[in-house]
Amino acid sequence: MTGRLDIGFRWFEHGRGLVAPRQQTAGAAGVDLPAALGPDEVVTIEPGRTAMIPTGFAIALPEGFEAQIRPRSGLAAKHAVTVLNAPGTVDADYRGEVKVMLINHGHVPFEVRRGDRIAQMVVAPVTAVSFVEQETLDDTERGDKGHGSTGR
Repeated sequence: MTGRLDIGFRWFEHGRGLVAPRQQTAGAAGVDLPAALGPDEVVTIEPGRTAMIPTGFAIALPEGFEAQIRPRSGLAAKHAVTVLNAPGTVDADYRGEVKVMLINHGHVPFEVRRGDRIAQMVVAPVTAVSFVEQETLDDTERGDKGHGSTGR
């Protein structure tokens, strides 16, 4: 690992008692996100439907970074449940609760309970950009060939 970025976070009352976000292994890119539901609460996501699931915490990303909310491969492979807007983005200036929009692409209802690991979050650098209008753009081998232009 080349360095560590400390990210401040705070629990909301409904998130207290859950496992704090952390990389599970030294080589892990992301941190698992828990479902911050009530102790007896179950959110059932019917096939083809979505649900916004709270994580119970907010983060304070430094300027120049974003947090990407991504699917967990096990949920996708075993249950066809994924993050609808993958990857979702948490901007550096957002201080609200991190939430995950799940969709059930499967054929059976999927139940979410408190503490279930529902997604992962990867923190990545962001480049500040500005767009400069030009009359022409430089030529490339691909040019203006669009979707599917590279073969299949």
